[in-house]
Amino acid sequence: MYLFRPASTVDKDGNDNSVLLSVKLKTTEKTIFFKSLSDYIASSYAEPPEAYRDDLRVLDELRQAATAALDVNSNALKRNIRYYGQLCFILSKFPADVDIKFTWYNAFDPESSVTCQDMYYERACVLFNIGAIYSQLACKESRNDKDSLTKAFGYFQSAAGVFHHLQHKIVCECRSQLTTDLSSYMLTTLENLMLSQAQECVWSRSVLSSMKDSNVARVATQVAEFYDMAIEAGSQGSLANTIPQAWLDTFKVKKLYFSAEAQYRKAQDCLANCHYGEEVARMQMSLDFCGQINELITYDQRWSKHIRAAIVDIAKQQMELVNSNCSRAVHDNDVIYLDPVPSASSLSAISPYKLAQSKAPEVVENPGKFLGEEELGPPLFKGLVPFVIHQAASLYEDRKEQMVTKDLIASLDELTADCESVLSSLNLPYALEAIQKPVGLPPSILVGADEIRSEGGLLGLKRLLDSAIAANKRAFEFLDESEKTLAEEADEDRRVRYNASSGSERATRPPSRELTATLYSEIARFRDTLHEASKKDALIKGIIDKWSSFLSLLSCSRDEIERQVPSTTVNPITDPNHCRIVERLHQYLGEVGVMKRERLKSIEKLKRIAAEDDVTPALNEEMQRLASLSSTPILKYELHQFEDVFLQRLDKYTSWRKYVSEESEVQVELLDSIREANQAFIMARTNHPLLQQREQFLVGMETAIKRFREASFNLHDGLRFYAKTESDLAKLKDSCLDFAMARHLNAKDLLGISQEEMSAVLSHSVGQPGSLQQGANNTWDPSMPLRYTKRS
Repeated sequence: MYLFRPASTVDKDGNDNSVLLSVKLKTTEKTIFFKSLSDYIASSYAEPPEAYRDDLRVLDELRQAATAALDVNSNALKRNIRYYGQLCFILSKFPADVDIKFTWYNAFDPESSVTCQDMYYERACVLFNIGAIYSQLACKESRNDKDSLTKAFGYFQSAAGVFHHLQHKIVCECRSQLTTDLSSYMLTTLENLMLSQAQECVWSRSVLSSMKDSNVARVATQVAEFYDMAIEAGSQGSLANTIPQAWLDTFKVKKLYFSAEAQYRKAQDCLANCHYGEEVARMQMSLDFCGQINELITYDQRWSKHIRAAIVDIAKQQMELVNSNCSRAVHDNDVIYLDPVPSASSLSAISPYKLAQSKAPEVVENPGKFLGEEELGPPLFKGLVPFVIHQAASLYEDRKEQMVTKDLIASLDELTADCESVLSSLNLPYALEAIQKPVGLPPSILVGADEIRSEGGLLGLKRLLDSAIAANKRAFEFLDESEKTLAEEADEDRRVRYNASSGSERATRPPSRELTATLYSEIARFRDTLHEASKKDALIKGIIDKWSSFLSLLSCSRDEIERQVPSTTVNPITDPNHCRIVERLHQYLGEVGVMKRERLKSIEKLKRIAAEDDVTPALNEEMQRLASLSSTPILKYELHQFEDVFLQRLDKYTSWRKYVSEESEVQVELLDSIREANQAFIMARTNHPLLQQREQFLVGMETAIKRFREASFNLHDGLRFYAKTESDLAKLKDSCLDFAMARHLNAKDLLGISQEEMSAVLSHSVGQPGSLQQGANNTWDPSMPLRYTKRS
């Protein structure tokens, strides 16, 4: 009883052996790496893509050779393995989601495909085809001799190993939707099918080698178990609708076949060992399995249609052989041996003898080991720095930016701002300037006044404000006109649809509210923005009004400003003790100036250190170190592997934290001294009201200058905003007009009337919708029924 046939047998599906199943190859669309990878290298790696022109060309050639529709042979296998190995190495250089789209079709459903930007998906599909090629090479073997069976056994084991590796190591890295032939259940089914057929080759060889029946039975039991696992995996979820039904039917028939074969062989072993009763029991069990096959094939048209004729023929031969031997065994035992026949449930199970295993070729499991060798060729893009190094450098820059700019420099800027805030609250140094210069103006006010006059003074500022308010008004007018256009079109739409027959083009015409939702959304967005802008304009106007008296004065000449500012003719502080207080306060303010200048120098130095801090060489050194510890050049680098480098490089900035802390302590001490000296200074000038008046006036002028600068900047910025907004609103208005005109023409076509008649129809209210219905005197007769007629 043999389940192998000559290699010349070819079934209707084109398989080289009709009793075994092979996996079809996945097909793909043409994809070019050259341009996309060239652009990516130029934009993301800062390297000239011309240096990798040959690598790009070879990569495209490898894909073309691997995916070409050629005969399946060992050369096709080598081409796919080479392309797969290079992909594994390339994925250590480029991100998987580089801008290249891959399209692959389902091996079991050629109409179904998935397209995505994922080189992991490309690698998984190529590896699937490697497993499929192994399965087809196995089926091409004649299996008429031991050598051929050994080759087929090896191919099937390799196929099973490839599908196992694909499921557990490759598919899990894919970041996109997959075709169903790459699902976990499908890959498990294919792995178990390949193991079943590999074990089948072992069984065939054991029969050819005249192995003991007891051992053949054990081998056959394992074949049945593998097919049972294939049935279980292939029936999971929606996979039953994807995997060919003929395959599932074949799995079930072969499971029954090898179950029958195992019992038959065990019965033969019982006969040889004079266990006649058990022989009869096992022959009957074998005959029962054969009966189940016969019942499926005979009484179910679907099965007879799905199961290959060669398998049906062999199943019938098995049925005849088992039936004949069972009749003999029963007769001999009844007449000669009279050995008790045990029940089927009491028989010991046949222990399986598993020889087939999932063994992926080493070039699949560890392709890096074969880079530079004949199997895979020299590695492509060998000199290209891996993408993860660029990611690590970017991550380091982010952390450095966080530490330097957002932590250290921000803390120093905050200290400076706090210092200026304290001095401003103490009215320093203006109070001292009022003392030291009882007449005239401080330089800061003179410069500020010159700046205000150069910009047109208060009148110039008000003109800017008036322009902003006018622009805001024009913008709202644009919005109102756009809304009015849409409202008029909606009203026209309601009139056109009024009393329309159900199902007519007028009745099924899309309503305006559905078509104008986006336009209304844009109008609402612009309106909200303009309301916010109006609030800001009002706020600026309030500031200008509040400080208008000072701004008006600052718009005058220097002489006029000096005449208006309160002054004293002599220095009011003449007491020696008071003079020492002023000197001490001057000294502290001088120290503040020195502290701020030195702080600015330190900040510039820190920025320079950060700008010169290039982590790339250190990352490359760490990459080389990690590569030296690995046995394969295909090393998947992870960002966490560079954490030690990050910590070591960032450690140089920890000393700056101490500097910030010291600066804070010095500033707190200095400001405390200034507060104490300022209190004494205030007591010294308490009896000089004219001095206080001058001081307050100077403070007011300084504040007015600041407010002028803020208002001027905000108004210029606002005018730029309004200019852009007006341009955008003009486009929006045009869109509304275009939409309304298109709808108007469509309505005219639906009514089948002229433009003049259209206006007459739509001039009636919704309560009296009209058509151009004329009476005998050629006038509108509202009593007549509506009837729209097309003009000839």
